[in-house]
Amino acid sequence: MAIQHYFVFLILVSAVIHAVWNALVKVSGSRFLTLTLIQTTGTCCAFILLFFVGLPDPDIWPYLLISVVVHNFYYIFLLFCYRLGDLSEVYPIARGSSLLFIAIGGTLLAGEAPSAFSALGIGLASLGIISLTFGGQKSLNLGLKKIFAPLLTGVFISSYTVIDGLGIRASSSSFNYIVWLNFLEGLPLLFWALIMRKNDLGSFLRKNWLSGSTGGVLAVIAYALVLFSLNEGAMASVSALRETSVLFAAIIGTVFLKEKFGIRRIFSAILIVIGILLIQLNL
Repeated sequence: MAIQHYFVFLILVSAVIHAVWNALVKVSGSRFLTLTLIQTTGTCCAFILLFFVGLPDPDIWPYLLISVVVHNFYYIFLLFCYRLGDLSEVYPIARGSSLLFIAIGGTLLAGEAPSAFSALGIGLASLGIISLTFGGQKSLNLGLKKIFAPLLTGVFISSYTVIDGLGIRASSSSFNYIVWLNFLEGLPLLFWALIMRKNDLGSFLRKNWLSGSTGGVLAVIAYALVLFSLNEGAMASVSALRETSVLFAAIIGTVFLKEKFGIRRIFSAILIVIGILLIQLNL
């Protein structure tokens, strides 16, 4: 399925928003509590809308429940990756590798075999995103854990993307699926925080409620745009556009966090742009 131009715009907007809320997590004092607050905000926003969408179709519940489980395993491994290395070291590997896994999953489960140009574009975009990891001298010496853990995180990213792509297409209402997924997704982290970090919640919320809730609203909008687009375009192509968030995150880090962009990241950016252009040719 080709992606219409207005969907390309929506997905790129989603990528920018995704980069912003990930930057909020990056600079926070407690990444677990920040991520919990972001996801809980999504749950609260969705709860208000539950009364307007009704229950999902019975056939959709397996997609929703499996997606919630996979999403939360993704969050666990993402936080583990943050402990192993900097965001700029491990996150591009996770997001870039997920493109290849999604292309495989989309082909096997949804019959979305990419054209030769699209496959080349996905490969170049994936390579460009992963190579953002190697933008500095320090990142050239990654250990095995710093590579394996992000790759496993990429498996979870690709898994929930394919599951949600199949689920939203099987649903009678895209909006219904989006609302219920956002409502359910934040509950496990919230319960875990209430059990394990309840003594820290009060002081954390007083200091970070505004940035965390803002990040939560942004996260809801970002993934809702992706889910809406998965109903219209091939999973791998949508994800390739969405994962440009890593490039936008690198730009945000350069402009606002005074991180170095470097000649290697310029080359990575060129690969990503070429890859996206090839995907859009759809020949």
